[in-house]
Amino acid sequence: MEVHQHPKKKYYIITDESRCKGCGLCIEFCPKDCLGYSDEINEKGWRVSKIHRMKDCIKCYMCERMCPDFAIFIDENTKEEGAKA
Repeated sequence: MEVHQHPKKKYYIITDESRCKGCGLCIEFCPKDCLGYSDEINEKGWRVSKIHRMKDCIKCYMCERMCPDFAIFIDENTKEEGAKA
């Protein structure tokens, strides 16, 4: 699981790579082009989506809404170790 915290606002985008099948819907529908494909492959053999530009995120929830596998979501309360800005 990968967790990214917005550098100025207090929310996190969490990506569960084990659930992602690399369909790209979250990438396509992000209005700020914050998401892209990872260079890494998950355990199921898919190139998963990944946050590339967290600082540009406007918390529109489009990535969360479009994901058919519930692999990406926004959380305002998560405080996990290793969170990346």
